[in-house]
Amino acid sequence: MKRPIFVTAIALTLSACAKEPPRADEAEAPPSVGITRVALRPVSAAVDISGTIVAREEAAILPELSGYRVLRVLAEEGDQVRRGQPVALLDGALLAGEEARLRAQRTSAQVAAERARSEHLRVADLTGRGVIADETIVQRGFEARAAQAQLQSAQAALREIVVRRGRLTLRSPVSGIIVQRSLRPGDVAGNGTEPPFRIARDGLFELDAEAPEHLLSRLAPGTAAAVTLASGRRLTGTVRRLGERVDPATRLGRVRILLPFHPGLRLGGFATASIAGEARAVRSVPQRALSYEGGPSVMTVDKAGRVARVPVRTGARGSGMVELLDGPPPGTAVLLGGSALVVPGQIVKPVEARP
Repeated sequence: MKRPIFVTAIALTLSACAKEPPRADEAEAPPSVGITRVALRPVSAAVDISGTIVAREEAAILPELSGYRVLRVLAEEGDQVRRGQPVALLDGALLAGEEARLRAQRTSAQVAAERARSEHLRVADLTGRGVIADETIVQRGFEARAAQAQLQSAQAALREIVVRRGRLTLRSPVSGIIVQRSLRPGDVAGNGTEPPFRIARDGLFELDAEAPEHLLSRLAPGTAAAVTLASGRRLTGTVRRLGERVDPATRLGRVRILLPFHPGLRLGGFATASIAGEARAVRSVPQRALSYEGGPSVMTVDKAGRVARVPVRTGARGSGMVELLDGPPPGTAVLLGGSALVVPGQIVKPVEARP
C-alpha cells in the first residue's frame, strides 16, 4: 500500500530542522589587510616655498636741491649704472645768474681788500713819528682786516653756489640696476614723496619667501634652491639668510634666497623655490597609509585586530614617506592602503607588508 505524498513532505521538513547549526570555526573569517608600522625613518624632503622678488639691498637717488625743474633724464628702468654716473640733470638757469652776481661781488671784494691792505702798509711804518695820528694808522689796519673778511665771505658764497651747481646733476650713489624711475622732464625736483630713482645695489636680487616653522630647522644658509619664475624660467639660487623671528599669528618664518642676475627678474614678481632639506630620522608612515577624507588620518590596528581611525598632522614628504608631526607613536600598526574597505571598530586579520 503506497504512503501519501504529504507524509513524505513532512518527513523531509523534520529532517531539515534536525540538522545542527554551523560551528564557530565555520563562520565568516575576518578579512586580511596589509599593515605597516609607524617608525623612525630618515626623510630627506624638499621644502617648497613661494614669495616675492626683491632687491637684496636697495638704494635711492634723491635730489639735494628742491624747486628746480628736471631738464633731462639720462637713465631708464633696467639700466645698469656705475657709482657716480649721472642719471638726471636739473635746470640751473636760476643758479647761473646768482653765480655771475657772486663772482662780480668777489671781484669787488678783492679790489677793496687790496686797496685797504695797500693803505695800511703805506702808513704802518709811520707809527709814533708824528707824521700821521696813531689812531689813523690803527684805523687803516682795521679797515684792511674788514676788507679781507668781506673778500673771504664773498669767496665762501661763490664756493657754495658752485657746490649747488654741481648738485644739479643727480648721480647714482652705488653701482647697480635701476628698478624704478618716477622722474620725468619738466617735473619739479623734491616735490614727490617717492624717490626719483631706486637702484638694486650691485644688481643683486633675492626671493623673499616664508616657510612653516617646523620646516625652518631643515634649512641652512648656503643650501642650493631651485627657483622657478612666473615665466617658467628656472634659476639656481642659494639660501642666504633664515629669519630669526617667526610670526606668532601665521607660524611662518622668512627665508631669503640669493638669485643670479637674469634679465627675466622683475622686482615684485612672484617665484617659487624648492630646497633640499637635511635628512633626519622622523616618525613617519608610507604615503599610501594616509586617508584625507575629513582631514588627514591613519587607520590603526590593535593587538586584537580592531581598527580605529586616528587623526594626524603631517610634515615633510620624501621617498614615498610622510612625517607625522602628531599621531600614533612609533611601533603602532597602521593599514597600508585599502582603508576604504574597512570601518572603525571592525575586526581584521593584519598581515605585515613592506612599506
